[in-house]
Amino acid sequence: MLDLAHEPPKPKVIAGARHDWELVIGMEVHAQVASKAKLFSGASTEFGAEPNSNVAFVDAAMPGMLPVVNEYCIAQAVRTGLGLKAAINLRSAFDRKNYFYPDLPQGYQISQLYHPLVGEGEVLVDMAPGVARRVRIERIHVEQDAGKSIHDMDPAMSFVDLNRTGVALMEIVSRPDIRGPEEAAAYLTKLRQIMRYLGTCEGNMQSGNLRADVNVSVCRPAPTRSSWKRAIPRTSARGARSRT
Repeated sequence: MLDLAHEPPKPKVIAGARHDWELVIGMEVHAQVASKAKLFSGASTEFGAEPNSNVAFVDAAMPGMLPVVNEYCIAQAVRTGLGLKAAINLRSAFDRKNYFYPDLPQGYQISQLYHPLVGEGEVLVDMAPGVARRVRIERIHVEQDAGKSIHDMDPAMSFVDLNRTGVALMEIVSRPDIRGPEEAAAYLTKLRQIMRYLGTCEGNMQSGNLRADVNVSVCRPAPTRSSWKRAIPRTSARGARSRT
């Protein structure tokens, strides 16, 4: 069990030619909701099915098809929020986020930009005996996944598999509290353990159940959190993930 009396680990400092630099990391984790049906349709979420066999009319954006939310997916997201000591918003709403992807038939993703289902929480990441990083959770919102474009089956054509289109995702957004790659890995591991224990996400990265966008900034080392916010310039990198 994690000792409640702990101190934060030292930040990761990288030696530069003229100055030392400190890493500042925030993560956006996309966790597939453990559910037999999709977020707005009754189509199956089974992994490895024949291409385009788990597609309902609403997933394919057929005219006149209206989405009806899967209450179980909402309950799973709420359960995840409670496991992360997060506030559950009594009012939440869905929004359209426009993307022009070939594997997104609607031309937009149904997400929660302004009124997410889950508010602020935290994850305490054990790094060593008596050493732990408190990572604040900014929000968890529920959204649709996109399909899958396949580019390696034909030299002249691409193929689209819509089986994953409309599958429910929880996007877990952290504050930039992580200070090194080891902490980022430990945070993702802890998050996966919590969701697997709760039964809200299977966490199989090889199946695309769990993907992480890692937002990395660098700044001059500073003694307090308020001072590194003013330490510029910062450079951001994005897009480390495992996706099948």
